[in-house]
Amino acid sequence: MRIVVPVENEKLCPHFGHCASFAMFDADKGEFTRLADEPAPPHEPGLLPRWLGEKGVNLIIAGGMGGRTQTLFSERNIQVVVGAPADSPVAIVMQYLEGKLQTAANACTHDEGHNCGH
Repeated sequence: MRIVVPVENEKLCPHFGHCASFAMFDADKGEFTRLADEPAPPHEPGLLPRWLGEKGVNLIIAGGMGGRTQTLFSERNIQVVVGAPADSPVAIVMQYLEGKLQTAANACTHDEGHNCGH
């Protein structure tokens, strides 16, 4: 499983589509390896679902993401978990794999007309 966490200042970025980079992890049987920190591509509507899909991502753990963007990821069979806390990417992935990740409401508070994930 390839897991991605959007990052800003070494913590989870609350606005998925505006992060500086993506921390990528490979996980298998509860163990994980941090692969890389990939710089976010230029901001372009609809780019991230395609870009992350091409990188083999299976799961995104985010603070907030617009509904349209979640649909685009779902269409690519990429699972999305929203409402994650602004913690370090390693801590978030560890908590997720241990079944202990505490999520809150989707941090995207924009109306449906705005796409937090662009």
